[in-house]
Amino acid sequence: MTAAKTETVWPHDVLTLSIDIGGSGFKASIVNAQGVMTTDRVRTDTPYPCPPDLLVSTVTELVQPLLRVHRVSVGFPGLVRHGHVIEVPSLSRAEYGGERDADLAAAWHGYDLGHALAQAFQLPTKVVNDADMQGCAVATGVGLEFVMTLGTGVGTALFNDGVLLPHLELSHGPFKEGMTFDIALGNAQRKEIGNERWVKRVRKAISAFDDMLFFDRLFVGGGNAKQLSPGDVGPKGEIVPNTSGILGGVRVWSLDT
Repeated sequence: MTAAKTETVWPHDVLTLSIDIGGSGFKASIVNAQGVMTTDRVRTDTPYPCPPDLLVSTVTELVQPLLRVHRVSVGFPGLVRHGHVIEVPSLSRAEYGGERDADLAAAWHGYDLGHALAQAFQLPTKVVNDADMQGCAVATGVGLEFVMTLGTGVGTALFNDGVLLPHLELSHGPFKEGMTFDIALGNAQRKEIGNERWVKRVRKAISAFDDMLFFDRLFVGGGNAKQLSPGDVGPKGEIVPNTSGILGGVRVWSLDT
């Protein structure tokens, strides 16, 4: 069974195993058709270094008790097209927050993660960017909606009238002092400069993204969204719970581009 094999009709009580792969941890839970978690969330730390085969084996071991489901959704912290990894900054480092490792980056580039996980689970499996999956849980379907996740790095996703648009690595654009948005707003920089200066950067980033996109709504999630107050995300913004990264695993099956 491969990642490309999906069913067009699911049972009314379809169960989805939803997995959120992050730079600091892997999390998973079973979600029902109504988008409600039916099991406690399981978690394990992200191993470093984390080449593709280690990620697959670690995730498979984590979710082994949860595989009595119909399908699997995986949110991945990088650029994924048709299940293939194009780039993943966080997992291309030998240690958390470290420098890019050329060998790891090469191992990940082009890796068919969708197929590898589908084979491991023996279930229809969809792998998408983690911000896209989080956005699937919160997008309202009205206007241009921008999702921004703050964790190890920065994730972005765009929805237009409820349609998930092709993924763009907007956070790789320049921010300041030679840093990208992904680096400047990442967790390593937050720890280095402190929350007060980091929050100012987030505000500046939101303004810059709005100047580029003219979005109608903004949703800010991820593990570091808890460092923000409602005033930090502006009048069009909303802070959403980190569990959205899991709950979006149901809707992602119906929001293909």
